[in-house]
Amino acid sequence: MRKLIAFLIIFLPAIVSFSQNGKEPVKVTDMLKIKSIAGVNMSKDGSKAVFTVTSIEPDGDNKLEHKYATHVWMVNTDGHSSPKQLTAKENSSQPVFSPDGRQIAFARTVDGKPQIFLLPLDGGEAMQLTKYKYGAANPKWSPDGKQILFVASIPFKELLKDSLLNPDKEMPKWPLEKPGFDKNQQLTSSGVKPDPDGSLEEIRAYLENNTADKKARVFNKLNFLDEMEINAEMNFNHYFITEAKLDAKPVAVTKGFYRFNFAEFTPDGKQLVLAGNMDSLQHPDRALEGEIFIANIDGSNWRKILGEKDKNFNSPRISPSGKWLAFQYGNTSFVSVPQLAIIPINGSIKDKIDIPFDRNKGNITWSNDEKYIYFTAQSNGGAPIYRADLSSGWTIHPPLSALKDKNIRVDRLTDYIDGVGSFDITGNKLVFVKTEVANPFEIYVADATVKNQKRISNFNAEWIASKKLSFPEKHSFKNEKGMEIEYWVMKPAGYEAGKKYPLLLEIHGGPSAMWGPGESSMWHEYQYFCSKGYGVVYCNPRGSGGYGLDFLRGNINDWGAGPTSDVLTALDKTVAEGWADTAKLLVTGGSYAGYLVAWIIAHDQRFAAACSQRGVYDLVTFFGEGNAWRLVPNYFGGYPWDATARATLMRESPINYVQNIKTPYIIFHGDNDRRTGFVQSEMLYKSLKVLGRPVEYVRHPAATHEITRSGNNRQRIDQMLRTYEFFERWIKK
Repeated sequence: MRKLIAFLIIFLPAIVSFSQNGKEPVKVTDMLKIKSIAGVNMSKDGSKAVFTVTSIEPDGDNKLEHKYATHVWMVNTDGHSSPKQLTAKENSSQPVFSPDGRQIAFARTVDGKPQIFLLPLDGGEAMQLTKYKYGAANPKWSPDGKQILFVASIPFKELLKDSLLNPDKEMPKWPLEKPGFDKNQQLTSSGVKPDPDGSLEEIRAYLENNTADKKARVFNKLNFLDEMEINAEMNFNHYFITEAKLDAKPVAVTKGFYRFNFAEFTPDGKQLVLAGNMDSLQHPDRALEGEIFIANIDGSNWRKILGEKDKNFNSPRISPSGKWLAFQYGNTSFVSVPQLAIIPINGSIKDKIDIPFDRNKGNITWSNDEKYIYFTAQSNGGAPIYRADLSSGWTIHPPLSALKDKNIRVDRLTDYIDGVGSFDITGNKLVFVKTEVANPFEIYVADATVKNQKRISNFNAEWIASKKLSFPEKHSFKNEKGMEIEYWVMKPAGYEAGKKYPLLLEIHGGPSAMWGPGESSMWHEYQYFCSKGYGVVYCNPRGSGGYGLDFLRGNINDWGAGPTSDVLTALDKTVAEGWADTAKLLVTGGSYAGYLVAWIIAHDQRFAAACSQRGVYDLVTFFGEGNAWRLVPNYFGGYPWDATARATLMRESPINYVQNIKTPYIIFHGDNDRRTGFVQSEMLYKSLKVLGRPVEYVRHPAATHEITRSGNNRQRIDQMLRTYEFFERWIKK
């Protein structure tokens, strides 16, 4: 019966209008009411779960400014209790239960750095466990509850002189790439008196002082751009273990000029499984491979389990018995789908057993009995929970040959119309965060098959109950390559048959992102425009994630024409339904979608107005100014100086068709957006102004590429309102 209801909600227009709950329109300021949930962790006995809730609160006395506040909450998993807030002052995150369930560890920022806190659940205030000079984050308990593993980010210059992490004051074996210097040890001038009129060594010491005093920034590394600015520094993640008692001193497990991104205790507490890269001869900016290791908790007896050239091994998860290791692997390309596999912990790559599933996977989790591996994967508009069934015909320790010959079944446990962002499982109980059209974030509890779901939170349900929502209708078609393209149509919230409405084509970025009813980031924007009397149509064109490797690679050497055909076909089929006003068609998108909007309006004149946000418009310039520059060789097979690749980059760059853009156009970019860079938007705007075209350019001070997702809330509202206001100028004419 529930499946039938879900079918009717999605596919039948008559039911869609009827099922819109409430009478109030979704307002732009409702953005400030949305509470997002993440970081689910269950107690060992499964009776409780902790998680974080991020809300948006007034920031001081200025009623226009709002800040993000993240706190830790806990809920009993009996299905009858309401969540209670555990932290209330400073922002807190990454909560994890101790093995006995009597306390939690979590991270909180102190003096600009994260530190680990302990909170007893039988009463009392949170106590600061670490006061580490480099910070401490991502706590994990040892199985006996006596120790905590954490990670710290250490600047390269600090690592050079740290007496504990680098007692011999060694330099890295990989080259620092300082041109004209043969050996790394020649780069420092320690002990030399700075003198601008002195010897060469004294001049070098003077120049080093200028760098230290931020009078100059000198770049020798390849990845000199972070999300907000140019950055000459390098940082290295290292793992430490501390006793779970106050005033204990952390002990380093990892050392050296290597980068690690994961570590966890083995079930016996004697070793750690780690992931990272320990290539001693290659600069970290050039080392794209990932390796998996096992080591004693004192940092001794390292052994590489998995790793080879041009391969990325990542996401290791050890089974509860400690006998098996789940992991993902693939090549180092950005346009790929990693393979999920398992091996015996003492095995090697030749012993691997692949679990076939052609989607990008995350949140890999073993069941207690090791019969199943759970994970989430964006797929067909949602982010369901999946379960790989390892149980048929074998026990915990089967003969490898028997398992290799076995076709491991993967079952989808939740719907495509939902999205699961975080979950944890203990025994037969599973707690998860669900996103759906009716509610962007709530906590649910279910059994291990994710049946008998029950909502156990009310973070957004109350204020949404009064709102009039628009529910999407799902459709699909086959493009000229035979790919099935899925798209969704949302009618205006107050839709009346026989009337004509503006229709907004929304395009996703990435280009490997995926949109659908189970995706949370666009929930408010879609509902806002529907409440303003617009219809919304969005699709997942070739190149999107969520449809497998071949679909993902469907836009290689084709960022423009092919994806344009897909999104415009979705628009055409929506227009063919008869309720859209063809004189009031609009288009918007951000990042890669900002690119595609520019491409579309340079090749198609049907739109009344268009909006690009934080887009890419000249792929040659993007290679130089964006920190996502590796998209260029990954998608176009080369670099701007390669003749064949350059011809493709020129062909695929919207700036080279700017003379054809006549559509009224508003362009947004953040001043500190270094993911795509902002010079291209200046080029596009200036070109259109010289051509005398109707264009408006908006820059948001200090905003990064994440402005619409986690940026300043006043700027988020500003961007949405400016887009709406600009559209209204042209559809009201």
